[in-house]
Amino acid sequence: MRVRAAIKETNAMYLDHPKISATNSGTEPDRLERVNRVYGYALALADAAGDEAFLGKLSHLHDHKGTLIVVWFEEPDDAQKGFFVSAWKSKVGDESSNVEHEVKALGA
Repeated sequence: MRVRAAIKETNAMYLDHPKISATNSGTEPDRLERVNRVYGYALALADAAGDEAFLGKLSHLHDHKGTLIVVWFEEPDDAQKGFFVSAWKSKVGDESSNVEHEVKALGA
């Protein structure tokens, strides 16, 4: 029984992912795909760094004409901001460092 409980606990999925949007996504659906790839890249960097708080802080990701806007529920640290800068600068992102961070508390 103990083994089953441990397996069940480690297989739990995180279902509260941030909202993802992009300017002109209706006519340029590749923008949403790009933000999804960047999200996955940044999440992998956070996982590799052992950052367990990362996902719970994220509210929204938005591509606004080549600038990635990352909205957080609470102030991110420099490493957390850096995960998105690295991802956005990569081949899966915009290959630029145009990343802005905003904090909007829950219910604000």
